[in-house]
Amino acid sequence: MSLARRLTAFHLLFFLGSGLLHAQFPDLTVVSVREAPVIDGMPDEAIWQTATPATDFVQIFPTDSLPARRDTEIRFLYDEQNLYIGIYCHAAGPDFVVPNLRRDYRAGGSDNITLIFDTFGDQTNAFFFGINPYGVRREGLIANGGNDVRDFSESWDNRWHGEAQRGADFWSAELVIPFRTLRYNREGRNWRFNAYRFDTQSNERTNWTQIPRNQWMFNLGYTGEMRFADGLNATGGRISVIPYVSGNYAQDFENNGDPDLDGAVGGDAKIAVTSGLNLDLTVNPDFSQVEVDRQVTDLSRFELFFPERRQFFLENADLFGSFGSRQINPFFSRRIGIVRDTTNNLTVANPIQYGARLSGKVSDNLRVGLLNMQTADNETLGLLRQNHTVAVLQQRIFERSNVGVIFVNKQSVGRPDSIAPDHNRVVGFDYNIATPNNVLTGKAFYQHAFRPATNAAYAQGLRLTYLKRRFSLTWRHRQVSEDFEAAVGFVPRTNYFRINPEARLFIYDKGRVNEQGPGVDVNYFFQPGFGKTDHQLTLFYAWRMENTTSLRLELSHQYTWLFNEFDPSKTDAEPLPAGQAYRYVSLTGNYRSDRRKAFSYAVRPYIGEFFNGYRYGANVDLNLRLQPYAQLALNLDYNYLDLPEPYAQTGIFLIGPRADLTFTKQLFLTAFFQYNSQSENLNINTRFQWRFAPVSDFFLVYTDNYGTLPFGVRNRALVAKLTYWLNL
Repeated sequence: MSLARRLTAFHLLFFLGSGLLHAQFPDLTVVSVREAPVIDGMPDEAIWQTATPATDFVQIFPTDSLPARRDTEIRFLYDEQNLYIGIYCHAAGPDFVVPNLRRDYRAGGSDNITLIFDTFGDQTNAFFFGINPYGVRREGLIANGGNDVRDFSESWDNRWHGEAQRGADFWSAELVIPFRTLRYNREGRNWRFNAYRFDTQSNERTNWTQIPRNQWMFNLGYTGEMRFADGLNATGGRISVIPYVSGNYAQDFENNGDPDLDGAVGGDAKIAVTSGLNLDLTVNPDFSQVEVDRQVTDLSRFELFFPERRQFFLENADLFGSFGSRQINPFFSRRIGIVRDTTNNLTVANPIQYGARLSGKVSDNLRVGLLNMQTADNETLGLLRQNHTVAVLQQRIFERSNVGVIFVNKQSVGRPDSIAPDHNRVVGFDYNIATPNNVLTGKAFYQHAFRPATNAAYAQGLRLTYLKRRFSLTWRHRQVSEDFEAAVGFVPRTNYFRINPEARLFIYDKGRVNEQGPGVDVNYFFQPGFGKTDHQLTLFYAWRMENTTSLRLELSHQYTWLFNEFDPSKTDAEPLPAGQAYRYVSLTGNYRSDRRKAFSYAVRPYIGEFFNGYRYGANVDLNLRLQPYAQLALNLDYNYLDLPEPYAQTGIFLIGPRADLTFTKQLFLTAFFQYNSQSENLNINTRFQWRFAPVSDFFLVYTDNYGTLPFGVRNRALVAKLTYWLNL
């Protein structure tokens, strides 16, 4: 695409982003107090009656036009240090559903309430805090306006407190959130706010503000206003230090390694430069307590995506990691300190020596980010010492749109004699659009890569979604040049131009079927100088039932041209030859049962042609809730590839049982097993966690990997780690 056409797309989005007005939403006042309420889960003290409650919640499910059958009341108080929240949830009875006692639960299928605070009022980024009838808490971040489920992250962790109580026809809660936990404009008086509640007995989901039923209930385009009666003048310490000490035993049996006993000391620091700008520092970080990746069956020709789970990278992660698209991302934080061992296809850590990240708001409309991380040499894997630098600016325009620029640099240091390229640099530009009522959302982006002997490497793309009550229309196109390389990004495929339009209808019912409708998704890939290389044409129909079960059926026609020979089974079978085209038709489904039940399940079957043969299989998730102390799960994935001889005729298994035991709200044990016949690996990961103080933990983690053909231990590790969060 020419530069003129790219600029035309930017100008079109600029014009559209300025043309729509904001709807009217409710407001509330936060009352200033001199004496803090007692946080015991029952907001019945007289001081709570000085605040007018946020009430009159409105359904978003099963409909979006009726008031809640059982209302919710939320009151706010504050002083110089803390925000206090009192919650009263009316209910049909005492039969509340919770998954277990572990913090950071998923909301679906259980009773809970979530509070959303857009502290800068930009309707783009927000904090959320949630609690359930058993007093189990969760917190996290919402990015990019909350337009997609991937904008919602529960991985962020911080210090705050909450308690709950249960009654015969209600449950209640009290929360205290220190202002130092949040980022906000100290000189402002107003935040944007919303809350949503899951009520399993009434089978409804409700919001404080009315939101259309085909939007996400955490969408920031539909938020009311909370006004602090006496302004915000919060005081107190603004530095947190999180040191750790760890010891570990490890042994690599594959390479006949001797047992290794080791220990480490390090930690993080969080410094509030301003109330909106935060400096994160880390020295010798250790992520041994982070849960292992959930394995998947890989039948693709390209690299698979796994999400970031490490706490240091999560706050303001969208500022650094949301440029481009999911498949053309110039900065992917997992490239730092995590590598794949090509000898056994397992993920291993590459030590990070130190890092710093400055990120946040410098004004109501401008966000900035600066990150620098240094990794160590790894002689075993042949990895050089690397420095990673990222700089970001993001400027808000209109009500909810923004423009951004990112610079990413990966630089080899200390090894000038290396034959590897000494640097890789990418500059990227984004224009994100979100109209006030979220009818139009989208993005246009352009990225340019700089590395030795390359000067014409670029990627660009455009996405626009027009969402109305009865239908949605989406246009996507992307282009990646042959030489484009983002060494610290995620770009699994290059040298293509892709178009991907999608359309969907929404049909709303008042009976057993709550919502249904057909749709079409079209995907075409072209290679410059060659022509079409792939397509996938999909017709689908989706149903959502009033009892929350859901079903989706898809009929797809695919075309693939292989430039390189390929074994889809990845089992060392005879590869399919290159230089041939393959056309195949398949039928897939996705059924999810009612998650409010003690036993729930999801089934995703597949049947049809596959390259020059057939594929049959299914993915099954089974979940059993032993409320409130245990949750047992089993993931089964089976694919049988029936290709003509001499190609693959084999079954591929993936079995992953999991036990999540929560003895108290501070004491947890997780046992996670994964057997993958494709990688011939059995993984055992067991993690004991004792949260002995707020955001302070003792972990004991045992990890074992076994090869299965032949059976034998590959490596084994036992790690003990103690971490403590200290506010100065």
